[in-house]
Amino acid sequence: MASVLRRLDADAHCRVLAVSRLYSTPPWGKTDQADFFNACAGIETTLLPERLLDLCLDIEREMKRVRDERWGPRTIDIDVLTYGALEMRSQKLELPHPRMTVRGFVLMPLADFAAEMIVSGRSVGAWLAEADTTGIVVAEADCDWWRGY
Repeated sequence: MASVLRRLDADAHCRVLAVSRLYSTPPWGKTDQADFFNACAGIETTLLPERLLDLCLDIEREMKRVRDERWGPRTIDIDVLTYGALEMRSQKLELPHPRMTVRGFVLMPLADFAAEMIVSGRSVGAWLAEADTTGIVVAEADCDWWRGY
């Protein structure tokens, strides 16, 4: 995941503004697999939302992501959760991400730097207060974990 953030930060159209702590989280959906690592990042970009998603999917392909099984094991999974206050739905992208407000593994890292951000009428912190965070633990507390010092 650190290489994903470094790749985004190095792109001429993106700049990483904030990164959460790194979390170890139980699998969601298909639960008979190893725990995942999860993190969130705040990105400033000149790319339009669907082009940002294309960049994320390109990075996934570079990292050998294979989409064999829904919610199954994967090398990496990069989602565009929000794009400012924009609400949109296309065949390719829905913003805000349609399930982010019920996923503790998304809300907990996002709250590290954006607890007051409003998503679907409520703050990330308010959504997090109601989310299931069972088994989610901090794997790396230093928010610079991705920089590779």
